[in-house]
Amino acid sequence: MGTKIYVGNLSFNVNSEQLQDVFAEFGTVASANVIMDRDTGRSKGFAFVEMSTESEAQSAIEKLNGQDLGGRAMNISEAKPQEPRRNGGGGSSAGRGGFNSRRY
Repeated sequence: MGTKIYVGNLSFNVNSEQLQDVFAEFGTVASANVIMDRDTGRSKGFAFVEMSTESEAQSAIEKLNGQDLGGRAMNISEAKPQEPRRNGGGGSSAGRGGFNSRRY
């Protein structure tokens, strides 16, 4: 498994293919995924790139952090593991002491 990189402050016009091309200069890109808003289909302005080795990832982070892509300076760092969501990630309050579970 490779090293996952967080890419923030992305222009909303940058797509996964463009991002892959930029990172490919530093080694093998296992994946490049711009995160999209599921409701609007528009980029959320950040992405994750997975490089095949840690040394390639570190090189990309050092060289690309702060560099302009699509008119914005990218914020690049090693990705942190996703934290578990509390209370199942939201949704209705019914059945958890919310309005619908009260007896009047």
